[in-house]
Amino acid sequence: MVFSYTPKSDKLSVDHDLVVLVSIVNGLNPEDLLKTKINLRLILVSGKTKEFIFSPNDSAGDIAQAIFDNWPEDWADEAVEKAEILRLIYQGRFLHSNVTLGALGLVPARTTVMHLVPRETLPEPNSQDQRQKSKGASSSCCSAACSIL
Repeated sequence: MVFSYTPKSDKLSVDHDLVVLVSIVNGLNPEDLLKTKINLRLILVSGKTKEFIFSPNDSAGDIAQAIFDNWPEDWADEAVEKAEILRLIYQGRFLHSNVTLGALGLVPARTTVMHLVPRETLPEPNSQDQRQKSKGASSSCCSAACSIL
């Protein structure tokens, strides 16, 4: 069975074209296969962007490694020394390396935007939340009914 596929854009990533090619070689309809994948648009600090296709089962660590292994040529001036320092930011939060795209509730066949930044360590989790809790704990002395006369 032969399928033809016409890209919707000339700005597709190599990863997208590879998914299409592999699906055709294996006798699958690329459109059906792409409906099960997540299109991820990654933005660097410089503002450069690139789109990639991943499975909902891929973790942030898997994605960082895949990007590192297939670093885009037009990002060459921002290349890093190792995949372990690449961090994904989604909705303002750093993703731990074991978090999968599926666990984030991302919808297959839709484009999701994330930032990709080089950073050796993640910030302390919930550092602002801890300050809020400690402020709340100090005011717990008034947890009993207080009334102003």
